[in-house]
Amino acid sequence: MWRFISLRLLQAIPVILVVITVTFFLVRIAPGGPFDSEKPVTREVKAALEAQYKLDLPLFQQYTSYLGDLAHGNLGPSFKYPGRSVNELIAAGFPVTAELGLYALLVALCIGGLAGVIAALKPNTAQDYIPMSLAMIGICMPSFLLGPLLVLVFGIYLDWLPVSGWGDIPGDKILPSITLGAGYAAYIARLGRAGMLEVLSQDYIRTARAKGLPQWQVVLKHSLRGGLIPVVAFLGPAFAGLIAGSFVVETIFQIPGLGRFYVQAAFNRDYTMILGTTVFLSVLIVLFNLLSDVLAAWMNPRLRAQFGSH
Repeated sequence: MWRFISLRLLQAIPVILVVITVTFFLVRIAPGGPFDSEKPVTREVKAALEAQYKLDLPLFQQYTSYLGDLAHGNLGPSFKYPGRSVNELIAAGFPVTAELGLYALLVALCIGGLAGVIAALKPNTAQDYIPMSLAMIGICMPSFLLGPLLVLVFGIYLDWLPVSGWGDIPGDKILPSITLGAGYAAYIARLGRAGMLEVLSQDYIRTARAKGLPQWQVVLKHSLRGGLIPVVAFLGPAFAGLIAGSFVVETIFQIPGLGRFYVQAAFNRDYTMILGTTVFLSVLIVLFNLLSDVLAAWMNPRLRAQFGSH
């Protein structure tokens, strides 16, 4: 297992390096610059700013300099927040984004896991078709459409829940969490249904039913652990995707998380903030993918044996 983890971490290094390289050069060739504004500065001031942030160096030298700083854990200064580093901005915004992602994941697990199990118990019936149809709608509906709809219904028409903020008003975390988690609930429902159907068709499940065990005991004690292995394998990429995909939701609900910093950095051409956030999220995705593989192996003895043979 340790050899498997070490190998995956070594494979992640070139992946992250490619992400850094592509992002670095893409933001540099994009139109505009970090010091372009409606009120242009003088040529001397602009030259001084570029020298301060090493933008006067040749492009490849800027790249190698950035890699050197990155190797020491320094993501650089923010161009649009003078006196603040990218490390400080990520440290300030990430806890809020992580909390939102965690609540959204809980919403996805509760709704999607329950729907998948219910649908698998009676396949090809209304009990199966209804939750799976709703899951398909959830997959097809993007968060930038679902969020305003929830705001319109529960925030404006019914006036039940606040429509902006984070932790300031009771209930202001409900709509963002549902908006972000709904799409992943749909994926979890379909994965859970497929996994449960496979397990419920096994011989040992038939034996358990033949012994007269009640349905709830067959599901909870004998089927659930094996049936939810595909869901567990999906949790790592899902949580990383929830964090990386929270940008739209944070913008809709005015949540002061990492996503809003990233969106503002894109509009402001804040090179270091874009790069630093991209690198940070790439590392999180790699780590969560690895964690989900290890957890799935722990739940599945066959996978444990496979990893142990390596």
